[in-house]
Amino acid sequence: MLKFCSLYSGSSGNSLFVQSNNTKILVDCGTSAKKIETALDSINIDISDIDAILVTHEHSDHVQGIGTVSKKYDIPVFANFETWDAMKTQKEKIANNNIKIFENDTEFIIGNLQIMPFSTPHDAANPCGFSICNGTKKISIATDLGHITQNILSNIKDSKFMLLEANYEPEILKVSKYPYALKQRIAGPYGHISNIEAGKTISHLFGNELKEVMLGHLSKENNFPELAYKTVTEELIHNNIDTNDIRLSVASRFEPSKIISI
Repeated sequence: MLKFCSLYSGSSGNSLFVQSNNTKILVDCGTSAKKIETALDSINIDISDIDAILVTHEHSDHVQGIGTVSKKYDIPVFANFETWDAMKTQKEKIANNNIKIFENDTEFIIGNLQIMPFSTPHDAANPCGFSICNGTKKISIATDLGHITQNILSNIKDSKFMLLEANYEPEILKVSKYPYALKQRIAGPYGHISNIEAGKTISHLFGNELKEVMLGHLSKENNFPELAYKTVTEELIHNNIDTNDIRLSVASRFEPSKIISI
């Protein structure tokens, strides 16, 4: 059994919860410790039972609360060396025995979970996504992707569920109030992927065990949930995929999602 819940998703803060039969982990803590505690409580999880926190990259919307959560509840934090080096303010709050280092593209174990951190193209020190397996079933988390690489596809292939970024709608981004340089960064090869790119990725992976996808990390200014859902659905139909064969949902920015059981 694997369970997944998006606690928060978006540029205002990201935190995800994954549970197996005997292991509970968070992926990122990009909002306050209090909000994460409240979100976990709403799905009947005691934050003191969390076994580990995984870090995708050092941007504040992914690590804002990590130091406080780890210090308050004595939780180990796993990140690669470059990410640790880039989040010194958070690292200073964390006890030495809770500082754990992994290497991208090298599997490690937490409890009964096999964790594969795979490298991703984003403008951070050494960003990654995660594939998480309990020995029989796999889920994947892939956000903050400037573009889809073969390494990403290889790692998320055969997942039964994935959280995949659908950050922006290109036509909205073009006319947004964002400065030109920021628009270029978002749409560039080390920024984020669009709704249609998410749809193309799901279409490519369809048929390889994939049963359910949650779209995440939507931009507040350059996207909205209904449009992301519609665009991805239309791309699936364009690729001759029966949308009854795959469950699609959108992660909320401000509250926990439904719990996905795999």
